[in-house]
Amino acid sequence: MKTRILQSCLLGAALVLGGCASGLTGDTYSREEARAPQTVRMGTVESVRLVQIEGTKTNIGTGAGAVVGGVAGSSIGGGRGSIITGVLGAVAGGMAGAAAEEGITRNQGIEITVREDGGQTRAYVQEVDPNISFAPGERVRVLTVNGVSRVSK
Repeated sequence: MKTRILQSCLLGAALVLGGCASGLTGDTYSREEARAPQTVRMGTVESVRLVQIEGTKTNIGTGAGAVVGGVAGSSIGGGRGSIITGVLGAVAGGMAGAAAEEGITRNQGIEITVREDGGQTRAYVQEVDPNISFAPGERVRVLTVNGVSRVSK
């Protein structure tokens, strides 16, 4: 019985954390950005470098980890011992859940520095898209909608 509860908690935590992931590539738009007018600027890529986009840090990972850790900890020992191990398991699980959420939602990013035709030089960070590469000297479009910018070809 306790094994089934633990398995259900682990599955629920994985589903919750997996649902936190969102696309940050240059061709991903939120619902609010779709059909909104965009400002388009043309430019030339000056440099490109890989960067790390940190993962989300919400209470979801901490909460899911605490539940799983608390259930797992409370299954150890009996009486007062199970209460103590349940609390310790919840604390450790919460810390592990927070770290897991950040790690699972972390993405490989790319920083693209663009000299725009208007004379401005700006850097844009977006998630790496394996189907699109950028190289210095290449002409690109910088699209901005609702304060969010992306670089595309």
